[in-house]
Amino acid sequence: MVLDFWGSWCKWCIVGMPDMKEAYAKYKGKLEIVGIACRDSEEKWHAATAKYELPWISVLNPADNDLIKLYGIRGFPTKIVLSPKGVIERIFLGEDPEFYTYLDSLLK
Repeated sequence: MVLDFWGSWCKWCIVGMPDMKEAYAKYKGKLEIVGIACRDSEEKWHAATAKYELPWISVLNPADNDLIKLYGIRGFPTKIVLSPKGVIERIFLGEDPEFYTYLDSLLK
């Protein structure tokens, strides 16, 4: 599983979405992504998920339950790869091509 911390306002988050959608399709049934929209209003979050046709689970991080602090997010996008038991395996900050190489090594 991948937790993807992103925002509709984040240029690099949007730039990386086509690659994320490709990886999601490539590993359908083996990979689940949970997109966590941060620092967005409900309207902007809904608009972005519709505009970019995000096929994975997407949730809004409300200001009163700040997952950014809980997970220690330092920038956007941040992708956290979790083991099947929920243990953090790797954290990728920014739109890093190594993330996709890592997915390939895990899921092939």
